[in-house]
Parts: sequence; structure tokens; C-alpha cells
Amino acid sequence: MEFEAVNNFWTLIHDKIESWVEMGIKHLPNMVVALIILLVFALIARIASRLMSRLLHRVFESKQIADLLAAIFKVLVFVTGLFIALEFLGLTGTVTSLLAGAGIVGLAIGFAFQDMTENLIAGIAMGIRKPFEIGDVVEADDVFGNVKTINLRNTIVETFSGQLEIIPNKILFRNIVTNYTTTGLRRIEVKVGISYADDILKASELIESKLNEQKFVIRQDDTRVFAEGFGGSSVDLLVWFWIKYPGEVGFMQARHEAIHLIHTTLAENDILIPFPIRTLDFGAKGGEKLNSMLSEVSNKAGEYAKDSSSEK
Repeated sequence: MEFEAVNNFWTLIHDKIESWVEMGIKHLPNMVVALIILLVFALIARIASRLMSRLLHRVFESKQIADLLAAIFKVLVFVTGLFIALEFLGLTGTVTSLLAGAGIVGLAIGFAFQDMTENLIAGIAMGIRKPFEIGDVVEADDVFGNVKTINLRNTIVETFSGQLEIIPNKILFRNIVTNYTTTGLRRIEVKVGISYADDILKASELIESKLNEQKFVIRQDDTRVFAEGFGGSSVDLLVWFWIKYPGEVGFMQARHEAIHLIHTTLAENDILIPFPIRTLDFGAKGGEKLNSMLSEVSNKAGEYAKDSSSEK
């Protein structure tokens, strides 16, 4: 009995192997063709990836973004060949299962790494839109400085205080980003006050003329001085002028020289830049003048002194 059971077992194994061999020989041409298809698509993916990488490196400033997109393109071409090869072998169910499994895995990864994925997508989108490049002066989310590095997940900005700020790309993608380098120009505003006794037009003409003599001032037709309002002790003026930015003369240096020039020009022409003054006027409607009040107090004091002396 034991010998018969062993014999039946080996017979079953032999028949199974024989059926597999027959099936393999039957599908051998399809397997060879499928293998050739897979090898051809692997070669195409490699060549296409190199061509795509060269093209993307010309388009994108960030090398990482270009390499990532080229790698994704290579994988997509190869996976396409793999699905065609499996379909050629008649493994339609396997292809469907792989697609369903890839979708589920992709969805799980998306939820698990939501923040990272969002930064990655934002980095790729900014690489396409190019709102700024390395070396640009930008201001975003209370960070102001030079762009040093643009990665897939974040952007590194060196502030003018010397610190390196790492900003997630999703913040730059969602919020307002001011790029001071795109136009190559920047307007500087300086506020100055002159006394109420001085001529506003004369002060404006003097300031505009002196500023336009400076080499760092460009677009001189747009140099302007406006009366902004009435201050507590002065008529407030707003001075506008333009400089190249970034340029040989920096923003702080240009503003410093402009303030010094305005101060010197007004002083040389006897135009006063007043400090805060408080004038007490008791002669306003419903009130009394200060001199009449002092005179009344003085008279009362004199009468009191006379009464005191007569009593003695």
C-alpha cells in the first residue's frame, strides 16, 4: 500500500511537470516575443530617458527636478512595455491586478506622505513656472533674501542678516512671492518734513534736481516729490526715486546717500526740517488768550499784596 501511494504521488508529479513542459513549449514563441518586447522597451526607455534628461536640463533650473522627471518618464516607458508583454502572454488578469495594486499602493503612499508629496508637486510646478531662480532677491512669508538652492521639497534663502531660511515649497506655491530681481529696478521712498513757513514747490524742485545728479538714480523722469500731508510740526513730503536692483549701489547705501543729500540740500537753502513743537494757544474759539490770563493773574496778585500791606 505504501509503495502504491508513493507510485501515485510520483505519477501525479510527473503528469503535472509534463503538462507544464508541454504548456511551456506551446507558449515558448509567445514568451520569446514577450521577452523581446520587454528588452526593446527597456532600450527605448533608456534612450528616451537620456534625451528627455538633456531637454529637461535646458528647461529647468533645478537639476533634481529634471532628473526626477526623466526617471519617471523612463519608468513609465518600461512599465508600458511590461504590460504589453504580459498582455501578449495572455495574462490579462495579471495586468489588471497589477494596475489595481499600483493604484492602491499609490493612494496609501499619498496619504502617508501627504506633506512630502505636496511639497514635491509644488517644487515641480515652480520648476515649470519659474517664479524665481537661484540668485534672485525674493520676499515671501516674512523671509527676505537671496535664493541659494531650489530643491524638490524646499527652497533655501539666505537673508541679509546672514541666516539660511529653509522654506517648504508648498508655502511658496500658495502664498505671495515678491521677486525684486525680475525687473532689475526698485523704487526707494524717503519721507521728510519741512516747516509750514517754507515753500513746498521750491523744496520739491531742489530735492528732485539734486537726486537726479546722482549716478545711481535711474529713470530720472520718474523722480518725484509729493506733499503727503500735514504733520504735527511740519508739512510731510514723500520722495520717490528709482535705482538698479541688484546693482553696484545697494538699497541701503542708496537710501543713506539720498537722506544725506536731502538733509544737506534743504539746509543749504535755509529750508527747515523741524523737530516736534507744541504751541499753546488759548485764543481758540471758546477759550482765552494766554497774555490776558497772565495779566489777570498779575492784577489779582497785586491787589492781594496791597490788601496785605494795608492790614499791617
